[in-house]
Amino acid sequence: MKKPIILSLVLGLLILGWTPCAAQGQESRTETDILKAPPQKATYDPSGRRDPFKNLLSGKEIKGKTAPGVTPQVFIDDLRLIGIVKSHQKLTAIVAGPQGFPQFIHVGDKFADGYVLSIKDSQVVFRKTKERSVPLMRPNDVIKEINPEER
Repeated sequence: MKKPIILSLVLGLLILGWTPCAAQGQESRTETDILKAPPQKATYDPSGRRDPFKNLLSGKEIKGKTAPGVTPQVFIDDLRLIGIVKSHQKLTAIVAGPQGFPQFIHVGDKFADGYVLSIKDSQVVFRKTKERSVPLMRPNDVIKEINPEER
């Protein structure tokens, strides 16, 4: 009994031209109207939040990545000697940078303010040629030793 009443009601509304868009007071637009309309620029009201469409890197120079094997801006004073390993008759030192990640260094490896001068059984000698990017008149040697308790 309910099905014929609902069916006749729907058919009556369709015959009279009633659509949900017209009932809400909106005009129905055809496909050609939509294609002819000029494109609208998207706007965003941040209300105290960051605009997700804004380029985060705009206005800043993007520095190139460092080449493999090059230590990016690590200072000798920030290094902590973890250990020394002998492999193939060569000594290799293991140091930890400011973030705590281990790094293997050899004689001649360069840092932001100097380089590795020598590696011995229990110590590494660094030669500082700069002090926080300012060249030194006379280079300083910095010795980092392994604690006797850790050997």
